[in-house]
Amino acid sequence: MSLPADDPARLTALVSGGVQGVNFRNFVRRLARDAGLSGYAENLGDGRVEVVAEGPKAELEALLHQLRRGPAFAQVEGVDVTWGEVSGLEGFHTY
Repeated sequence: MSLPADDPARLTALVSGGVQGVNFRNFVRRLARDAGLSGYAENLGDGRVEVVAEGPKAELEALLHQLRRGPAFAQVEGVDVTWGEVSGLEGFHTY
């Protein structure tokens, strides 16, 4: 199922590689807030970062592109993506 670019959606991305301790969550928070997205970025115990974001599909696609690149010191090895329906998250937080 493909959503129009301006329809709201929910992106869940599990980012693996050298993504903890390299300012990855703050990088995501800045991008998400600049794009008007809601959600969070959280370090997981297995070394991945989970990113959950809600907003217009086009903005989420742009965020996903940046997640695959990461900030300067990150080494992104993979991004597992799941799309879903919005749940009403507010603000963008890091944990």
